[in-house]
Order: sequence, then structure tokens, then C-alpha cells
Amino acid sequence: MTSFAAKVFCRAEKLCHQLPVVLNTFLVFSITGEVSYLVLVEAPLEAEQKKTEWSSWWKLIHLLAQYFMLGNICWNALLFVKTSPSIKGVFLGGDGLGQGWRYCYTCETHTPPRCSHCYDCKVCVLRRDHHCVFFGQCVGFRNYRFFLSCLLFMWSGLLYAMLMNAEVFIVILKEGVTLHSVLLLLIPWIMLVSGQVSARAFAFAFIADTCVVGFLLVSAFFFFHLFLLFRGQTTREWYSSRRPYHLGLLGNLRHTLGLRWYICWLCPLIPSPLPGDGLTFQVTGSLEPSR
Repeated sequence: MTSFAAKVFCRAEKLCHQLPVVLNTFLVFSITGEVSYLVLVEAPLEAEQKKTEWSSWWKLIHLLAQYFMLGNICWNALLFVKTSPSIKGVFLGGDGLGQGWRYCYTCETHTPPRCSHCYDCKVCVLRRDHHCVFFGQCVGFRNYRFFLSCLLFMWSGLLYAMLMNAEVFIVILKEGVTLHSVLLLLIPWIMLVSGQVSARAFAFAFIADTCVVGFLLVSAFFFFHLFLLFRGQTTREWYSSRRPYHLGLLGNLRHTLGLRWYICWLCPLIPSPLPGDGLTFQVTGSLEPSR
């Protein structure tokens, strides 16, 4: 009975870890589908313009832009998950042990500076930033580029979707700022269950709300990580006022995104080798806490 309960608990735990990834994927494709529908069917053009040549080009440009962003989101997310940031397969012994190295009693090995143990991944991660619950993976030395690029295209995609959904808000509020319109925007689920709105109106209102909330959340994450990148810090190091690994703006970009930092964000397939190995880092300041 105990073994059966343990198996059930393990499966439930795995399901909980995968749930944010599934939900994230569902929301991304739902928003893309809704925006595609807006472009193809409810394009924000005047009635007399819908049959002109400009209308076809307008739709084509919008579809190419949104699927370019979707492709980058999916490919960066896939490479982020597939690229392990852990110490597995990395030789940590030898004479290279020095200042900043620690001993991990869980992994039973010495670990380099900026490396720490993740109890979700159950392994030490090189230049660990944080554990991303939305992807079920740690953000570290080798996959930080894909994480930041994914955030960039999620931010731009949600901004685009929010602007495209502006017409949805206009249509909902066309009758004026009434109790019905406000409740439809704030609690579309309750309005649907109570039979106050149609399924079509609910879908548009729900995705429009999701775009706004998602944009605000992703904006916070994205600009916070840009702030850390410019300072040469990880999330764990942000709590300290010290910046011993700050190499200047260009140096931070090069050591985080790779040698082709200026173009690698356009496509995850563009090779951009990192100049370091994740074990040693150039120190420009004191590692000791200030007194």
C-alpha cells in the first residue's frame, strides 16, 4: 500500500511539474490562433478596403510577423529545455579549485563559483540564475541565451496581440462603460456560466484579458532580466550590492549571449559560442561582502 501511494505521489508530482508547461503552450497557441482569426476574418480595415490588393498584403505581413514570433518562441523554448545547464558531464576536479569553489553535499562534489544546487532539478547548475517553473528547467550558463530570447519574443508577441485585441475592447465598450461590459472584461468565466454572454464573446474577452495580464507579467520578467544582464548579475546575486563579475555592457552581453550577441536573438539556430566554460569567471570586483 505504501509503495502504491509513493507511485501515485511521484506521478502527481511529475504532473504538477509538467502542468505549467502544458498551460503555457496552450495559451501561446490559443493567442496565436485568435490573432490569426482577427487578421484573416475580423481584420481592422474599413469595409471597402477588405477586397483590395492592400488588404491581402496587410494580412500576409501580419501573418508572417506573428508566425515568425511564434516560431522563435517555440524553438527557443525547445532549445532551452533540451540544453542542460547542470554539471553533468563537466569535469570539476583537478588543480583548478580556488576562491569561490564550494562543496555540494547533495551531489558530493566540488562546484565552481556562481554554481548552486537546485532541489527541483536535483543537480548543481553552472552559473545558476533560478528555476523556471513555467518550463520546468533551471536557467543557467548554457541555456540563458534561449531563455532571454524566448522572453523577448513572448514580450513582443503579447504586445502585438494586445494591440490587435484593442478592437475587441473597443467593441465590448462600444455600448459604454456599463456593468455588463466591465464584468465581461473582468470575470468572463462567470458571465459565460451565468449565460450572460455567448461562447464567442467569452473567447474574445478571455484571450484579450490573457494578453493584457500576460504582457504585464512577461514585461516584469523580461526587463528584470535585462537589468540583471546589464549589471552582470544573476537573480541569486541580485540580493547583493556587489557586482564582482560586471564586465561592462558589451562584456556582459558577450559572456551571456555569446560572441554573436548582436544577431543571435533573431534566430535560435544562429551559432553564438560562449567565451567561457562556466567554471571560471573574470572577476572585476571584490568577492568578499562589504563591511
